[in-house]
Amino acid sequence: MASNFTFDIVSDFDHQELVNAIDQAQREIKTRYDLKDTKTKLELDKGGIKIETNSELTLDALHNVVQTKAVKRNLSLKIFDYGPIESASGNRVRQTIHLKRGIESELAKKITKIIRDDFKKVQSSIQGDAVRVSAKSKDDLQQVIQRIQQDDWPVALQFTNYR
Repeated sequence: MASNFTFDIVSDFDHQELVNAIDQAQREIKTRYDLKDTKTKLELDKGGIKIETNSELTLDALHNVVQTKAVKRNLSLKIFDYGPIESASGNRVRQTIHLKRGIESELAKKITKIIRDDFKKVQSSIQGDAVRVSAKSKDDLQQVIQRIQQDDWPVALQFTNYR
């Protein structure tokens, strides 16, 4: 039997599911009556999702389409960080939606502080953009997971490498 059990708290998403959601959104844009003739561009690249369309009203409709497709693919809406709306040539608007990945150091410190204060038998450490939690009992680790899930965090948290 292992002397210590561990798991990692991470903030990540399935990139392939996001690709599929964007592909479905592009198909819906081509067929939806109110979006068909807007010459909307929706692109996924390393920096995030780039949207260019003809008005802010259409941009709001596109946000709704992208969010709906993401939720259907089990992606959290917390991964989207909406940038400012910029005006483009020809009375068009442009926006970049950045994708959040990883836990920032300030948030990781808050998570480790909660674990340290509430659970005396559990150790936690920050490892890059993840938090590693270890304990001698699996029950303690499950209590930590339940406690972390109670709070509303600004990023989507997952619990991985449970051993």
